[in-house]
Amino acid sequence: MRCGSAALPDRSLVAGKVENPTGVGQTLKQLLARTEINETRALVAVSDSTATFRVFLLPGETTDKDVDATVARELPLDPERIATRWMDVGGKDGFRVVYAVAWDRAQIKSVTDSVKLAGVDAAAVELKSASLARTVAARSCVVVDMASNSVEIVLVDRHLPQLWHGFELKAQPDDVAQALAGPLRSVLSFYRRSRDNEFGPTSPVLVSSEQVLPAQFVTQLAEFVEQPVQPLAPPPRVSPNVRHSTYLACLGLIMRRN
Repeated sequence: MRCGSAALPDRSLVAGKVENPTGVGQTLKQLLARTEINETRALVAVSDSTATFRVFLLPGETTDKDVDATVARELPLDPERIATRWMDVGGKDGFRVVYAVAWDRAQIKSVTDSVKLAGVDAAAVELKSASLARTVAARSCVVVDMASNSVEIVLVDRHLPQLWHGFELKAQPDDVAQALAGPLRSVLSFYRRSRDNEFGPTSPVLVSSEQVLPAQFVTQLAEFVEQPVQPLAPPPRVSPNVRHSTYLACLGLIMRRN
């Protein structure tokens, strides 16, 4: 596995939306070359600000036609500008669980154009919330991403994304926990009030940040939201001067000799 990051040209990506496909594509192409990634197909995770999603718990006997009607009723959007798709994601106690997503055609085209300019085929495009729900091990949890330009909150229940909320965090370093607590409580209260859910008092809040979170912040946030809070360790950074292929080859020789 290899990973890397790069700074984008100013105003090329605004609030999770691609405004300059050429600038994003060129940056991505350079990043792939620098990290020695030669894959030509990719799964692209896009910001939830480009789309909206719903998870429906429907009676088991619900037909596809009825699902179409439910999705159209719950996501009443302009079909000329917005595309909609739904799929079954399992069953529960005789119910049919349906995941529906609606996205802005122009925004997603900007994303795929960027990837194409980088020399990569976007084999699949999905929302970041869906990627996170698949990645975290907890059945029910809240993921708080503080590493993004704007803070993102994703509530996951039964391994499915249920809610997404993004907002600008404006707070002094000593007040970050209190500033986060308000949006977090709102998300938790809304979900518990409006859904048949399994989210309980032991479901953790997982906080991702580029900086190491102090123990005081974790303790304060846990007290404010009355949920266990755990920091997610950031991925290790590797010096760009390290040639991964050479390093792995040398490691392979050492293992053979041993």
